[in-house]
Amino acid sequence: MSKFNFEILGKDVKSDARAGVIHTVHGDIKTPSFVPVGTQATVKSMSNEDLQEIGVQVFFVNTYHLYLRPGLEAIEKGNGLHSFIGWGKPLMTDSAGFQIFSLGDVNRQRKLCLQGDPLEIPLVKISEEGVKFRSHLDGSGHLFTPEKSIEVQRILGADIMIAFDECCYYPATHDYAKKAMERTHRWALRCLAAKSKLQGKLSERQTLYGVVQGGVFEDLRRQSAKYISSLPFPGIAIGGVAVGESKKEMKDVLDWVVPLLPEEKTRHLLGVGEIDDIFTLVEKGIDSFDCVMPTRLGRMGHLLVRKVENREWKLDITKAMYASDKRPIDENCDCFVCRNYNRGYINHLFRAKELLAYRLCTFHNLFFLENLMREIRTAIKEEKLDQVKKKWLQ
Repeated sequence: MSKFNFEILGKDVKSDARAGVIHTVHGDIKTPSFVPVGTQATVKSMSNEDLQEIGVQVFFVNTYHLYLRPGLEAIEKGNGLHSFIGWGKPLMTDSAGFQIFSLGDVNRQRKLCLQGDPLEIPLVKISEEGVKFRSHLDGSGHLFTPEKSIEVQRILGADIMIAFDECCYYPATHDYAKKAMERTHRWALRCLAAKSKLQGKLSERQTLYGVVQGGVFEDLRRQSAKYISSLPFPGIAIGGVAVGESKKEMKDVLDWVVPLLPEEKTRHLLGVGEIDDIFTLVEKGIDSFDCVMPTRLGRMGHLLVRKVENREWKLDITKAMYASDKRPIDENCDCFVCRNYNRGYINHLFRAKELLAYRLCTFHNLFFLENLMREIRTAIKEEKLDQVKKKWLQ
């Protein structure tokens, strides 16, 4: 029997923000929670020990990439992802839908650029059965169906799985978004049926989230929220808000969708997590969200700080102005990087192309976000979220 359970521990009086805890067989996830992305079953440049020290509760692993490499056989022999990678805390896997969407969008952009000239073989072909795609590694052909997605995620063994969906491109027409949404709904039923048939120790411990789609169209988003909420998913993911939409459109989608979601079900927003977005998501009632932002920025030398000269949330440590700077990255930060290294040294590491630069900057950025999320959770319970928001966003 699944040990997944969601508990609400506190609510904000001036917004829809809520603090809670998601119970899984591999441990608890305190919410609201930021979920780092570990595409290849690793958060780039971070060890498991680094993640433990930072306080990372759960991270997101990419089904598409692991299916292709190292392949399911290696992970199955390793008794699932947790054992394979040596991680004892919760894991999430996506459905592979977004990566397949990305390949499809590459092909769509080629069509736009070539304006009718002959194309190479399409990377993706979507049908009611599922999605045929070609590997970006060797060009080999593959078919992903809702049933296949669930089976692959079962073998991976993540605590939280995502139902197979069709993420339409932006900007899409209302007609296309409607067709993609309706197909997502039909695929949701097939995912639930496939999950109910799974056997084995791993599958009993796994939970499946349904996905709300509908583009940037209010009628479709409301329809999708109501339909997915009516199905027996313990949690709901909101997709299609990180494929080119503006921040306003993202907020609009949340305004339409979240009020229609059952309070007792967890809510995950896919692919969003910039600093100025976080308070918006939390105030709308989102419980968890994933984003590549802090890790990708870290590898580029962009460091998250509470205050900086140009009043942005980040400083570019690769700039020459920091070459002789003996200050820590952020004087308000207590991570081991800020306690032991200065800006000038990290600037040198980037200029010398030393790999340590990626680890130090990624560690700091993840620590920065985890620290912010802890502060937000406490503020919700103490009904002081508005004060914390003012402190951070003023």
